[in-house]
Amino acid sequence: MQFGIIGSGSWATAIAKILTDNGSTINWWVRNEDTIQYLRKRRHNPHYLSGAYFSLAQLQLNSNLIEVVEASDILVVAVPSAFVEETLAQVPAGLWKNKKIISAVKGILPSSNQLLDEYLSDQFKFPAADYFTLLGPCHAEEVAAEKLSYLTFSGINEVAVAEVAAFFQTEYINTVVNTDLVGVQYAAVMKNIYALGAGIAHGLDYGDNFLSVYIAASANEMCRFLRLISKNESANFTKNNYAASVYLGDLLVTCYSLYSRNRTFGNMLGKGYSVKAAKLELNMVAEGYNASKCIYKANTVIQAEMPIASTIYAILWEHLAAVEGFKQIEKYLV
Repeated sequence: MQFGIIGSGSWATAIAKILTDNGSTINWWVRNEDTIQYLRKRRHNPHYLSGAYFSLAQLQLNSNLIEVVEASDILVVAVPSAFVEETLAQVPAGLWKNKKIISAVKGILPSSNQLLDEYLSDQFKFPAADYFTLLGPCHAEEVAAEKLSYLTFSGINEVAVAEVAAFFQTEYINTVVNTDLVGVQYAAVMKNIYALGAGIAHGLDYGDNFLSVYIAASANEMCRFLRLISKNESANFTKNNYAASVYLGDLLVTCYSLYSRNRTFGNMLGKGYSVKAAKLELNMVAEGYNASKCIYKANTVIQAEMPIASTIYAILWEHLAAVEGFKQIEKYLV
């Protein structure tokens, strides 16, 4: 089975490490030719996870996305959600035939407000049976350091999901199989919003006592949304365990970890940075920023009670002062 990776950020680099550590040779789409030349010379990514070194014999580096898709059986999409559409638009629809896609995207595509599988179905008639997700709780930095981590793979067919997950099992990666394809994708989006809020709270000098209550309330709010949206998608939605690692675990690590770019972004806002200044300072994509707007739009249909996410949206997009927003959130937590 020939793997291709689309993207060269920290998460894409971590996935490349997992697959090559398992002996796979990968076709790796890297947009920037300078980065490709650096990888060939120094054997590591100059911009992300620079401590992860690769065997050049296992890397087929290419800046031509069409050639990477043509050469691969399974494509892992690992680019920020804001850039997915312009990236995949380069590929003719016919080239996706008989391919499998694994989404490592942790966001909604902002221009269409769709999950990746919905976009692929609309644009390329891509079959749902060949679509899978690769989600956390997992920070790329800890994967690069080979700290034991758990990845959750989801798809509509449990047997097919298990077959895909087996390629990623290593001494430092344990895999979990899940069939809640819609729920896990929305959970991956929403945890970034709440983590951004946790960062704002830290920047405003709230302490651990407040943060524990905030995260518990955020978990309940996320569950309300997931139950409603999953009810529309599946008659078996009541079987979903929202205390599992891909839901609650990912929320916890993203809210608490210093590796979390969403928490870092929020911390800047809490300390008085403008959204524009925080984006420039971070110099990486904080998925929670666009996600807050996407979930706000989605919830106009779902109609879940989501005062925390709605307030974070107002801080990010409607110029609500962070201190005033969290005064409101304090009341919701009573």
